[in-house]
Amino acid sequence: MMTAPLIMVGAGHAHLVTLRDWIKQGYRAPAGSLLVTPEPDAWYSGMMPGLLAGRWQAEQCRAALAPLCRAAGISLQLDRLSTLDAERSTLQLASGAQLTGQVISLDCGAGNPAPANSDGSVELIGAKPFGTLYRRWRQWRDAATPARIAVLGGGPAAVELVLALQRALPSCQLTLICAGPLLGAQPRRAARITRTLLTKRGIPLYEQHEINRIQDGSLLTGDGRAVRTDAVVLATGTAAAPWQEASALATDGAGFIRITDTLQSQSHPHILARGDCATLAGCPHSGVYAVRQGAVLGHNLRALLTGSPALHHFQPQPRALALLATADAQALACYGPLALRSRAARRLKDHLDSGFMRSLQVS
Repeated sequence: MMTAPLIMVGAGHAHLVTLRDWIKQGYRAPAGSLLVTPEPDAWYSGMMPGLLAGRWQAEQCRAALAPLCRAAGISLQLDRLSTLDAERSTLQLASGAQLTGQVISLDCGAGNPAPANSDGSVELIGAKPFGTLYRRWRQWRDAATPARIAVLGGGPAAVELVLALQRALPSCQLTLICAGPLLGAQPRRAARITRTLLTKRGIPLYEQHEINRIQDGSLLTGDGRAVRTDAVVLATGTAAAPWQEASALATDGAGFIRITDTLQSQSHPHILARGDCATLAGCPHSGVYAVRQGAVLGHNLRALLTGSPALHHFQPQPRALALLATADAQALACYGPLALRSRAARRLKDHLDSGFMRSLQVS
């Protein structure tokens, strides 16, 4: 069994920021440190709808991990975490390899909840991890476009995806189905703007329709409605990975890892977590917050590795600007009670997204 001073699991936004900041600071991780992740590139979620809609090329939306790891003194291991034993600090990987980490950092995202009862008659594709959806989208675009695709979810990701897919696959009938109200966490005006946009683009919207069962090519709701479809894209929020509850880490009722404001596990302080796999009071599962956790994470990992007691604390901002791509020359900006769809919002989104990706380039 290999022992490493630091094992970083996953290439989420916070880990990318950590690596970027270490490189800028001239810091190199201790010899033998590892980043374990399934794919050689990290996709940036903020640009994914634009990629599907034809706004971006794939190379603009993903960061090559090998140069980042090399510059930060970390070895890249392409593998997937299967189990974690927090008491022993051991990780079992999908390949069968076993690792022990003195400090472990988890930024491995989450899956998308799916309807519990399905007869397999409809293809289910999660919006996460994005690489899987991107490869399937290319097959749809190039060879076998389904006649009907339903997107499940009512948040920003679902809205962006259904609009992007409709633009990319014009011969396909797209439908958006929400278990609750559309954009329920955003200003009411944002939902009104989005409903109008969906109507103009011929995308049926079902609000307050939870899918209880999938049977014979139909999505069945609790009130007996049946929506025919050939494929489903799940943009239904986040679901904790099964290994999290079995890890002995403190978790909440949904299985997410409970962390303190130093991003350490509440039960095992040598293990840090952030992003979609973790839960912190007042901090939504959002890429905006994950990116901002990166600076705190990078500092605190260095502190733990060097024995420094000076840890930084992450304070979630009470509100954040949300910029939703609408698969055209505009974007929908939401902040507090305000919502506005404009070309200026699109330019701002492009500037922020492309700037973040440029910051990850290693010369």
